[in-house]
Amino acid sequence: YNSVPVVAVIDTGLDLTHPVFSTTNAVWTNSGEIAGNGIDDDHNGYIDDVHGWNFVSNSGNMIDDDGHGTHVSGIILGVTEDIYSAPFAQAKIKIMPIKFLDGSGNGTTSAAIKGIYYAVNNGATILNNSWGGPSYSAALHEAITYAYNAGVVFVAASGNNGSNNDSVPMYPASYNVPNIISVAATTDSDALAYFSNFGKSTVHLASPGMYIFSSVPGGYTSMSGTSMATPFVSGLAALMKAEKPGLLAYQMKQIILGLS
Repeated sequence: YNSVPVVAVIDTGLDLTHPVFSTTNAVWTNSGEIAGNGIDDDHNGYIDDVHGWNFVSNSGNMIDDDGHGTHVSGIILGVTEDIYSAPFAQAKIKIMPIKFLDGSGNGTTSAAIKGIYYAVNNGATILNNSWGGPSYSAALHEAITYAYNAGVVFVAASGNNGSNNDSVPMYPASYNVPNIISVAATTDSDALAYFSNFGKSTVHLASPGMYIFSSVPGGYTSMSGTSMATPFVSGLAALMKAEKPGLLAYQMKQIILGLS
């Protein structure tokens, strides 16, 4: 097992220069890859993927031209330590940035699928998925099942349409795979956020998602959404994995949902 849990953030990328990440050793580094030599040193199919992969530009150049991925990553790290006041503590977890969404927040399902396989094959044990849409994809379903078979937790945003996922599914949150934790958003008074999707049988729990203050390229800002609620659960899963590395996805889900 990795002694330090790796959380893959499948999103818009990450600002590697933000002090919250650059001074805390919080970013996953591919130890098998030599930076900038134009060679796939570890033979994983990706050249110079030193800190994850950018499926938009098909390069190891990790940027966040949207801000969403850096915000989500800050929330995950913030579950484990204070991200607001320097000097920052050294990270107990690692963030593996996987960029499949561009600067306008758009991306393809095929790139997301490649990102899931990349994350699982390169040692991530928790996948944060603060994205989704209404279309079912058998290939995406299969990729999540692959993650499940590897013992990997798949945390997914329930969506921001204020609708019931039991009757109108949101994917990937609504796939019926045992490693998925579908997350709704709450207000600071612990009520369901007005925009949050819900679903008695398909949404598993809720966490804070209104005006969440976290890192963005160049600083900090507040954002709202089930996108912000999801990484609180990923951060919790990472802390559990740090305490007991042998935990598998369905075990972690049972503990988080209070079923065991």
